[in-house]
Amino acid sequence: MQDGPRPVGFMGVQERKIEMLFLHPDYFRKGLGKIFVELAFRDLNVEYVDVNEQNPDAVKFYERMGFRTFHRDATDDQGNPFPILRMKK
Repeated sequence: MQDGPRPVGFMGVQERKIEMLFLHPDYFRKGLGKIFVELAFRDLNVEYVDVNEQNPDAVKFYERMGFRTFHRDATDDQGNPFPILRMKK
């Protein structure tokens, strides 16, 4: 997503899950994250999202949208010690 020539955010989707969602901090709390997530579920058949447990703002964002953790991995997909929360509505 762009604001003129300036990129403000992007999302990565793979195998029915949101792998990543990033927004420029100037665009936090403006509804863009919600738009990305709604688009992913509506148009890309996403079923869940992986969230880095060490990012409490991201966890709260998804919880406010009605997501709940249904699985926790102690490491990320590459085996690094970054706990991942698998969340769905």
